[in-house]
Amino acid sequence: MPEEDLVELKFRLYDGSDIGPFRYSPASTVAMLKERIVADWPKDKKIVPKGANDIKLINAGKILENNKTVGQCKAPFGELPRGVITMHVVVQPSLAKMKTGTQFSSPRLQKRKLMKPQRKIFVHVPYCNKTGL
Repeated sequence: MPEEDLVELKFRLYDGSDIGPFRYSPASTVAMLKERIVADWPKDKKIVPKGANDIKLINAGKILENNKTVGQCKAPFGELPRGVITMHVVVQPSLAKMKTGTQFSSPRLQKRKLMKPQRKIFVHVPYCNKTGL
């Protein structure tokens, strides 16, 4: 494949740091990009994806689907000179991993689950008599 057909991508992480840039064939799939991101993820980060399914890639405001190719996802830039395309990486652990039985990993959700529903209290409110006005 000619060198000029390759697409240069870098991946912007949640804290503003980048992975890359790397050159990819337009036939590379989004799933392949995600695998590369997981393999090259910095070990010193607080949030670390366990696998490619924990990552969402965003380009031009759209979440990219795993089965799409880089060529299909590349936004048309018109006559702009060729350069590095920045894709944003969002780490979002799958819901199945977050749940452990009936417990939720989020303390806020645990608190909601433990709260008892409040009882309704009925109060009689007397209305004004129009004759007294």
